[in-house]
Amino acid sequence: MSVKLIRNAYEAALTMAAVLLCWGAALALEGTAGLHTDVLVLAVALTLTLASAQRTADTRRRLISLVLLPATVAASIFVGRLLASHYAAGAAVYTAGMALAIWIRRYGPAATKAGTLIALPLVALLVVPGPALPARAQNGLVTWGWSALIGLLACCSVWLVQGLADRYGPWRGSPAPDPPPRRSRLHPRPSTRMALQMAAAVATAFVLGRFLFDHHWPWAVLTAYVAASGNRGRTDVLRKGIERLAGACVGTLLATATATAAAGVTGHTSVALMFAVLAVALWLRPLNYAYWAAGMTTALSLLLGYFGQDAASLLPTRLAAIAVGAVLSVASAWWLLPVPKRRAAARRHQDEAGRAVA
Repeated sequence: MSVKLIRNAYEAALTMAAVLLCWGAALALEGTAGLHTDVLVLAVALTLTLASAQRTADTRRRLISLVLLPATVAASIFVGRLLASHYAAGAAVYTAGMALAIWIRRYGPAATKAGTLIALPLVALLVVPGPALPARAQNGLVTWGWSALIGLLACCSVWLVQGLADRYGPWRGSPAPDPPPRRSRLHPRPSTRMALQMAAAVATAFVLGRFLFDHHWPWAVLTAYVAASGNRGRTDVLRKGIERLAGACVGTLLATATATAAAGVTGHTSVALMFAVLAVALWLRPLNYAYWAAGMTTALSLLLGYFGQDAASLLPTRLAAIAVGAVLSVASAWWLLPVPKRRAAARRHQDEAGRAVA
């Protein structure tokens, strides 16, 4: 266990190094170009998700990411704008994009990796504080061009840090061989079943999230995605839903205690506190997903407080939204074309990519 904790700490340090590198570059860009603070949140969210997904990537896959991720990040900005102006249309496009990212797995490992890069910015879109921010904080949100540049910075930061670690560090992230192609006899195919399950859970989360939680709907949608991503069967989805809810409950208590202890703490000190919480959550995440859920709940609560929201008063709403999203993903996996455990074709890096921002 001690060796595992040391290895976890090493991997968490690499991820945080990439996050801080990209955040620093985005901070300089924000000051130079006069951008809004959300570019910093986008930089952190993208780097967190990409670091886990790219840890064992080879050079070819990283080059593909350099091209594909900035493009998909730019496209996600249009989806965000559509959600803000025409919620129903934006929700439909978002749901279709998430389902597509899973459905194309049927075309092999290369398509699976491309699907991961499609999903990453859509997940980050739920973390970047757009609709959930106060009205005065929504002016001047990042444009598609700047967001594409942030995506490029995230790719370069992750590649640089992980490349140096593989060359000089004690552990290497050796590329895992692609699994041999195997045609499933299950009809519809597992990828189609999981895509339909994801679409049903996410679409319903959009409807209930807006109806029950108003502009805090992203919490329900994000949970529905996280619990259903990397679907290894009904039991797996149920376990992840319970872990996320349990972690969020613990995170609620931590966030309340942290907000009380950090009353009056603003500016760089507040940002440093958020990064410290993320680092600890990254370190403990491989032990149990509930640790990551607790850490992210705390960090996001601090982030909302940084942008002027009363995070403590919103925590019950957040918990309720997480519970709704978890129930929807579990119900979809259990009763809509369930995937037998032995035939679940999930890829580990896709599961990690979804978990990284949840």
